[in-house]
Amino acid sequence: MEIKDDDSGSSNLFDGILPPRLGRLHSSSPSVIVIGGGISGIAAARFLHNASFKVLLLESRDRLGGRIHTDYSFGCPVDMGASWLHGVCDENPLAPLIRRLGLTLYRTSGDNSVLYDHDLESYMLFDMNGHQVPQNTVVQVGEVFKKILSETEKVRNEHSHDLSVLQAISIVLDRHPELRQEGLSHEVLQWYICRMEAWFAADADTISLKTWDQEQVLTGGHGLMVQGYNPVIKALSKDIDIRLNHRVKRITNGYNKVKVTVKDGRNFIADAAIITVPLGVLKANLIEFEPNLPEWKQSAIADLGVGNENKIALQFDNVFWPNVELLGVVAPTSYACGYFLNLHKATGHPVLVYMAAGKLACDLEKLSDESAAEFAMLQLKKMFPDATKPVSNLCSYTN
Repeated sequence: MEIKDDDSGSSNLFDGILPPRLGRLHSSSPSVIVIGGGISGIAAARFLHNASFKVLLLESRDRLGGRIHTDYSFGCPVDMGASWLHGVCDENPLAPLIRRLGLTLYRTSGDNSVLYDHDLESYMLFDMNGHQVPQNTVVQVGEVFKKILSETEKVRNEHSHDLSVLQAISIVLDRHPELRQEGLSHEVLQWYICRMEAWFAADADTISLKTWDQEQVLTGGHGLMVQGYNPVIKALSKDIDIRLNHRVKRITNGYNKVKVTVKDGRNFIADAAIITVPLGVLKANLIEFEPNLPEWKQSAIADLGVGNENKIALQFDNVFWPNVELLGVVAPTSYACGYFLNLHKATGHPVLVYMAAGKLACDLEKLSDESAAEFAMLQLKKMFPDATKPVSNLCSYTN
């Protein structure tokens, strides 16, 4: 396998962020194929490149980034994948790089947020008839939701087997009827559940009760990437030998060598391979392994769930909505709730991004892009009946 051997060293941009060049393990540089050009694959390739390895990165799509994808078709950056830096602190390996690149972060919440990347003050909620929900109702129901989640910990301790968060909430409400909400307050409670589902990109009936709150959230709050994540991808991938449109079909692990076969039949051989493809690719068995992966690893791949979140971005000629970061619609079920990210407040561009998770995200993928945009407009018109027609739209998936 031919891999470009670039001895120019890493730029100062990465000093103190990524490890310096390591002492060579062999008399000649070892070679590694990185499979997958998402953030994990690019970061792995950057580490290896800086450590004097010969690196080749194979990506099946025609672009890098994976679930990081900054679109510029509106004339401004719109992240249709990852949008936030969660944990704006030096413990987050991306934070120093973002700072050195001179990128702007728009802070949307502080350290006291476990589930939400926006502070409560930046919300404005509406019912399905376009009436704004009183802020005191939002605050009161939010406190009730915290109590419900606190009580689910007792449910977790009582069961040796795992339950879903939704099952636990149902048990808590049966035990504590005073926590049940009626009318508009019930709809606000469903909106809080909707936001929880958005955090995990999964419905509450599939979120594990045992592990939902085990995440180690870094300090520093949450920051929206104003210029998008693409500059980070470009910086990390600089000077790396990257082959786009190279879909890997087979990985053969031989004696001290790995052979990687792509869709057109070509083979690439290296000392080692690092596989960073999405879990969904592994679950669908789109890559053949020779020999087969060990049973314990196949079992882990089968058992792990995959979340789903989709975005529909709408660009307008003028701004007709309030100057808040998040606009939400409350409803009798979490599935019927919804919310828009207001990019105008953070970036100055007249763009709203509808965000859907779990089953709703999957259902949207059954629609054409235009039909999905029409669906998002229906949600928007519930809040603003006189909303103007968007001039452009984007979907995070393509049908």
